Amino acid sequence: MRYDRQIALDDIGVTGQEKLRNASILIIGMGGLGCPAATYLTGAGVGRLGLLDHDSVSITNLHRQILYSEADTGKKKVTVAADKLKALNSEVNLEVYDKKLTNDNARELISRYDMVIDGTDNFETKYLIDDACLLEEKTWIYASVYKHEGQCSVFNYKNGPTYRCLFPKIARENITCEVTGTLGMLPGIFGMYQAMEAVKIILGTGTVLSGKLKIQNLMQNQDLLIEITKKPEEIARIVENGIQSMAFNCTLKDEHQLYLDVRELHEEPLIESKNILKIPLQQLEARVQEIPKHQEIQIFCQSGIRSLRAKELLENKYKFGNLKNVSGGIQTILNES
Repeated sequence: MRYDRQIALDDIGVTGQEKLRNASILIIGMGGLGCPAATYLTGAGVGRLGLLDHDSVSITNLHRQILYSEADTGKKKVTVAADKLKALNSEVNLEVYDKKLTNDNARELISRYDMVIDGTDNFETKYLIDDACLLEEKTWIYASVYKHEGQCSVFNYKNGPTYRCLFPKIARENITCEVTGTLGMLPGIFGMYQAMEAVKIILGTGTVLSGKLKIQNLMQNQDLLIEITKKPEEIARIVENGIQSMAFNCTLKDEHQLYLDVRELHEEPLIESKNILKIPLQQLEARVQEIPKHQEIQIFCQSGIRSLRAKELLENKYKFGNLKNVSGGIQTILNES
């Protein structure tokens, strides 16, 4: 009875429902894309879902990350998501990974599943997913959003193009919704597109977005479908050499200035330096005693938004007078090495 409405479809039926039950998908990133994708795949009865994320729920997530509520603020996303999804469909096997995808664990984790859905918001992880899926011969479903526009495609499907065929070179700077803003409906829709592509692949029906990039501007109601040219040289380079790290190597312009980094600990680019105090914004009040008051501190995040909040909190509530906000974010204080 649970799946009666989709079993009634001619291209699904009981046989298709059994295919869904026997399928497994790893969702990397339980944010604005991963939440709707996971919700609809759980509802559809996909037998095994892996949920990978190492972030905690923030109040700024709630307008678009539909599995979380105000009461979940500060809790681990994967734990909350698994509880909500289990309540939706207890028949689905949910596997939780409270960790970051890295060069060391990517291939082993991805090898456990039939395919991957990418719910991340940084270029480095997308290249890592692409390399690992190519080496493990797994298909992955890509999506990203920028302001009112989203993109979706399927990579490494039946010997089709990969992400590196579309984007051979990494952009210098990650552009996140913290910087540019987004309406929650946009990642919601593209997360559902990802879920739909996964179902089509599992069932072996419909037209899969392999070799094509779907671009949609929801504010302007504009749709574009771009052909992706396969680049055998990009594929061969990964097959021959393995995963290629795309992380930024960064150095500080001023090695004597004291900085306060209020980003989450996983956010890139990562900087290791003795003169950077790393305290995520959500932990700031609990660790305020670690912040000195006797020398100038420059506070930074990705864009300057969270760092300004941190500065105002520390000044208004804890009477700091030695703080400066880096309004342009981390890129303002970095040099490429």
